[in-house]
Amino acid sequence: MSTATARYAGNLRSEAVHTASGTTIFTDAPVDNHGRGEAFSPTDLVSAALGTCMMTIMGIVAERNNLDLTGVSFEVSKHMASEPRRIAQIDVSFRLPGSLTKKERALLENAARTCPVALSLNPEIRQEVQFAYGE
Repeated sequence: MSTATARYAGNLRSEAVHTASGTTIFTDAPVDNHGRGEAFSPTDLVSAALGTCMMTIMGIVAERNNLDLTGVSFEVSKHMASEPRRIAQIDVSFRLPGSLTKKERALLENAARTCPVALSLNPEIRQEVQFAYGE
């Protein structure tokens, strides 16, 4: 069974459907590349996938260690190169509880940096990951 199906809707917009759940997402070309920027661009999705994958793997590790990560958040930014047009760098900034011990922080940070998306991206894509702790 496929992971997703997609169709081109015209005007640089695509519609993708997650096969198992039926969830639909749309992508648009970004404004700086002839698009409307009214939805995630495909490269936005790659950036968001990196952050959410990191958070998911941290969540798995947290559950194993009886840690509550409810409310953990991140911001992600991507930086594009022009020749050829590609993602050059992705910055991910996490906000985590200040109550985590040094050992717990190291465990979670390692989990994030070794998530499947992080390990799957081309090594030429620089991944800058920051962890801030506090309430």
